[in-house]
Amino acid sequence: MARKKKADSGGASGAPAWMNTYGDMVTLLLCFFVLLYSFSTIDAKKFVDLAASMQNAFNIQPGAPDNSSRPGLITGSMGDGGGDASVNRDSTLSEKSSRVLALVQEAIKSENLEEEIQAVITERGVEIALSEQLLFVEGSARLRPEAMRMLYKIGRILDTLPNLLSVEGHTDSAILENSIYRDNWGLSAARASAVASYFNGSLGISGSRLRAVGFGSSAPIVPNVTEEMMRLNRRVDIVVMSEYSVR
Repeated sequence: MARKKKADSGGASGAPAWMNTYGDMVTLLLCFFVLLYSFSTIDAKKFVDLAASMQNAFNIQPGAPDNSSRPGLITGSMGDGGGDASVNRDSTLSEKSSRVLALVQEAIKSENLEEEIQAVITERGVEIALSEQLLFVEGSARLRPEAMRMLYKIGRILDTLPNLLSVEGHTDSAILENSIYRDNWGLSAARASAVASYFNGSLGISGSRLRAVGFGSSAPIVPNVTEEMMRLNRRVDIVVMSEYSVR
């Protein structure tokens, strides 16, 4: 029986097949560490401004699902009034939102709190984001005395409106330690309730117009990568719901 010929050792030479896989792995690791480095040096404030601009451009709420197909949420024309009626309605809503936004921004500027409070217009309405540092003692839901002054100014503006007010608490992703709250869900809900309670008890805003919701860490505005970014995610949003927002 004929013996098999040995492979010609003098044939074409090249890297073993496993070297291709190894090279790909090293390249991916390099990209991964470059990405980590970029996150560690990013300007968080500029990141938030960019994110807000993109969210406004695409009419989306940070961390929220796409509601465009949900029944009851009206984002286009409605009724039998035709295109002109829809344009007029949208124009009226935009003018009202712009007036509210201008008043809120004036109040923010008067207290020199531009770094602690952000106000923008989204498809939900006017959203006012107040930082944890302004509102609360760290890890608690007790309002700071200085926070009540700003909440009073904002509340007086909102009290003149008929709109539903959604007060929404948010935290970062860090695990709570030595806290009376079991987790971030409890802390965010308690903080939202504290602000809603102040509006109702101290300013007389009707409870039928208020709702308090805790989102925990489920709706960050930036990734929870650095301490500065986590600080930005610890906030309470006050949303002046538009006429056609889902309740």
